[in-house]
Amino acid sequence: MEFNAFKIIAIVGLLILVCGVLVKKDRKRNILFLIGGILMAVYSIYIGDAIIISLQIIFIFAARYKLFWEKK
Repeated sequence: MEFNAFKIIAIVGLLILVCGVLVKKDRKRNILFLIGGILMAVYSIYIGDAIIISLQIIFIFAARYKLFWEKK
């Protein structure tokens, strides 16, 4: 098994997303979703899957919207 930094990025991103699901506070959850989504997008670009890249970009924009622009 060879070392691949992009697989580590994907694993960390997925773990951050799981933590985001488990967190109760909205702001912290959205921050975790944003970070995890960005890391997963990096991995998606690395593997070159256009559908997953598109979905990750939409996920990132949704998390960003909820974090910065949604009224509380």
